[in-house]
Amino acid sequence: MADTATISLEPIVDRMARYPAALRAAVEVVSDADVRWKPTPKDWSILEIVCHLLDEEREDFRVRLRSTLEDAAKPWTPLDLDGVAERRGYNACDVGPTLDAFRHERAASVAWLRSLGVREWSVAYQHPKVGPVKAGDLLVSWAAHDALHLRQISKRLYQLALRDAPGMDAAYAGQW
Repeated sequence: MADTATISLEPIVDRMARYPAALRAAVEVVSDADVRWKPTPKDWSILEIVCHLLDEEREDFRVRLRSTLEDAAKPWTPLDLDGVAERRGYNACDVGPTLDAFRHERAASVAWLRSLGVREWSVAYQHPKVGPVKAGDLLVSWAAHDALHLRQISKRLYQLALRDAPGMDAAYAGQW
């Protein structure tokens, strides 16, 4: 039985199509130096977050969703995210071209998603560590991933405000 009624593909894809503009708007409020700033060495800078989003667009969600829909038994190519920002030199990248590349990749993803038509979203890949991952789970996770990283960028903006006003308190702004 098809699991098509549980996925409202159009609004999900429409939000995903608009996301590059929201990402660019959030990133462009900071200077080139601040886009590379990290509150601690283990945290990612805003630029590293943008580079990660680009890599995920190219190597993870679209690739894995396509694989799952075409042949759920086919093994996924492993992703090694440990130390990826340092290995790939994320913080040395230029933010403008990285945002442009993300917009381009996302447009390709959106075009592909819009071409899918009715699908069996309950078909699942058997992940060796997390168990079954349905195609619908991947789609929803892809859209949610955008929101999580926009939240992460917002947190960096909040942290930048505190950094630039040492000894001041942001409690009046509200609880983070």
